[in-house]
Amino acid sequence: MIGRIERIVEAQGLGFIVGDDERDYCFHRSALQEGEPFDQLLQGARVTFDTAHEPNGLRADAVRIVKSAE
Repeated sequence: MIGRIERIVEAQGLGFIVGDDERDYCFHRSALQEGEPFDQLLQGARVTFDTAHEPNGLRADAVRIVKSAE
């Protein structure tokens, strides 16, 4: 799945993604792939991620920042 970071709640280690399917996904900083810095995530950044259904909603796993081809 591909989406964009909607917002980050750094104090709780949580992030929220809007997927290209226009659904909202929550993730914990531990869901970032190794080497992806949580404290450097910016609103609007493109990411890829796996999805999981939780009782509280949709969750993003294996979150990876999409590197731009500059």
